[in-house]
Amino acid sequence: MSLDSLLDPTGEREAAERPRLARPKSLDGLTVGVLDISKVRGDVFVEEVATLLEGRGIAVKRYRKPTVARTAPKEIEQAIVEEVDVVVEGLAD
Repeated sequence: MSLDSLLDPTGEREAAERPRLARPKSLDGLTVGVLDISKVRGDVFVEEVATLLEGRGIAVKRYRKPTVARTAPKEIEQAIVEEVDVVVEGLAD
């Protein structure tokens, strides 16, 4: 596995490799989603990221999983797909 691919961590019996999407050259004109996965203090991280992005004039949408123990509900996943161009997911311990 190279650094250009990611493994899907869901419960598949065999690992599915998926190529990384190309990063945008700039965030200008894009909408950035910030996803709090409900880990302790993850909200602090994503809020700081959102504030920094907004300070640069970048549009931000905030999302939060109801629990860290499960994947995001389909409604949240679908909203992210439809509403934003890129996502920052907050992981914290």
